[in-house]
Amino acid sequence: MTTWLITGASSGLGRALTERVLAAGHQVVATARNTDALNDLRAAYPETALITSLDVTDPSSIDAAVARVEERWTGIDVLVNNAGYGYTAAVEEGEDEAVARLFATNFFGPVALIKAALPGMRGRGNGLIVNISSVGARITIPGGGYYSAAKAALEGLSGSLRKEVGPLGLRVMVVEPGSFRTDFRGRSADRSSVQIEAYDQVLGRTGDSALSPQRGAPEKAAAAILQAAEDAEPPKLLVLGSDALGGFRAAADDAARDVDRFEQLSRSTDAAS
Repeated sequence: MTTWLITGASSGLGRALTERVLAAGHQVVATARNTDALNDLRAAYPETALITSLDVTDPSSIDAAVARVEERWTGIDVLVNNAGYGYTAAVEEGEDEAVARLFATNFFGPVALIKAALPGMRGRGNGLIVNISSVGARITIPGGGYYSAAKAALEGLSGSLRKEVGPLGLRVMVVEPGSFRTDFRGRSADRSSVQIEAYDQVLGRTGDSALSPQRGAPEKAAAAILQAAEDAEPPKLLVLGSDALGGFRAAADDAARDVDRFEQLSRSTDAAS
């Protein structure tokens, strides 16, 4: 039995993963800003579900949540940084305060949780950090620049972190979901109040374009994450959804074409031997 701490557990992928991990017999610290939606899990799993309020942008809230885990159980075996939300704006339309809030939740919050969980994981010589990113970090759709940037920052940090803690017995896995049937486009989405007409058509504000269908089933994503986490060698990157796979490969091919095309120019900058 392992102990998981999952942020943003009240809805969407976080809720589905919490249910799946509990059903598999593990202990779960399910966190959210408002925990009312988690009361049913508290009743259903009184011995293995610890429901606690957590604001990932509040350091004291993070410290209190980690302390509760250590009081009840030995510590966190699997940390899942899932809490986050979207923000739609052309780069020129981005509002400074809104962008700062976005990064506080989607990037600096996970960083703070990682730093809070690492001492215990290092002490036990075992642990897994799962950072929920998005294929948006890779395909960088118009209007999603700030969200993509926050997720790309989380992925960059994860890569370095993996190399730092790997020799200590710890593992780091990034999850890149595509579009799933959650409230990401509703309650979990924010939009800039600034709208510049020049961007209306490219951002689909004229009705000329439609959002891609939400193909993914959260419960299937939860099962996939649990399976990957329990693997003897969890993947560095877990892509979820056929749309995410297509986006990942298209972005990789597009980047490779430019690298190949300008290979000689790239090599020309080496100092003469």
